[in-house]
Amino acid sequence: MILVTGGSGLVGTALIAQLLAEGKPVRALYNKTPIADFHSHELEQVSCNILDVAGLEEAMQGVEQVYHCAAIVSFLPKRRKEMFTINIEGTANVVNVALDAGVKKLVHVSSVAALGRIRENEAINETMNWTEETSNSQYGQTKYLAELEVWRGIGEGLNAVIVNPVLILGPGNWEGGSSRIFKSVYDELPWYTDGVTGFVDVRDVAKAMIQLMDSDISGERFILSAEDRGFREVFNMIAKTFGKRQPNRKVTATLAAIVWRLEAIKSLFTGKEPMITKESAATALTSAHFNNSKLLQHLPGFHYRTIEETIAYTCDAFQQKLNNQ
Repeated sequence: MILVTGGSGLVGTALIAQLLAEGKPVRALYNKTPIADFHSHELEQVSCNILDVAGLEEAMQGVEQVYHCAAIVSFLPKRRKEMFTINIEGTANVVNVALDAGVKKLVHVSSVAALGRIRENEAINETMNWTEETSNSQYGQTKYLAELEVWRGIGEGLNAVIVNPVLILGPGNWEGGSSRIFKSVYDELPWYTDGVTGFVDVRDVAKAMIQLMDSDISGERFILSAEDRGFREVFNMIAKTFGKRQPNRKVTATLAAIVWRLEAIKSLFTGKEPMITKESAATALTSAHFNNSKLLQHLPGFHYRTIEETIAYTCDAFQQKLNNQ
């Protein structure tokens, strides 16, 4: 039996789809939102918060492989405490229960934010770690500390691998997370930045995780990134695919500082999450480059989809959802 935490998230959903396509039995955990669009007798859905140790112990009975995808991705100050608790304490629980249950292998989904995004004149690689000087988000700190729990488990005998995806593109919930980029462009928001980051297809993230799980590789971490692209270039490709107007107003550091403050004030009155925060603005303005060679060396047959293919696939999936509403 295979256990997937965070089964209703972007990565969890793509992972479950590929595992079921291979005919593998999956037990998927979700917290609040049941996992949609799956009609397979090989999928068992379980409502379980990863802070619930007793629930985890029950869910992990008879499990040989664990994919730990559950986490909170947020740049909102008001979610800081929740994010630290779920991402760190929740990961510690998963590691501890996996050790007690004798799980054969765990693949943990971290983030390149755990490596520190702010690196001048050098590509980010797996030897790097989060520090206050190299980070522009508390999310990155939580993912780094969560990784330490996995490394502790490895030291105690757990067979585990860590993956560090860059910005993941795919047809998830476009009201939040990385999929929100597509909604912003679809709504023809005019803003763009000169920032650069790595992008990767969610299907490739799932594929890499499965191949690493089924390999003899252990005690390693891997950046998952197809290629580095500028935010403006990606926004323009999405706009062209949707048939929408391309963003045409550049966000400078000064303008970003004004906007995130206005959004914070607006959020106080409306109760809605701000469209941009201090941390998300800093991330969007950063030019980060990633070295993706380690995974390709360890999995020589692995190939990433192009960003163009990913955007076409994701836009088509969102357009179909809109047409069916």
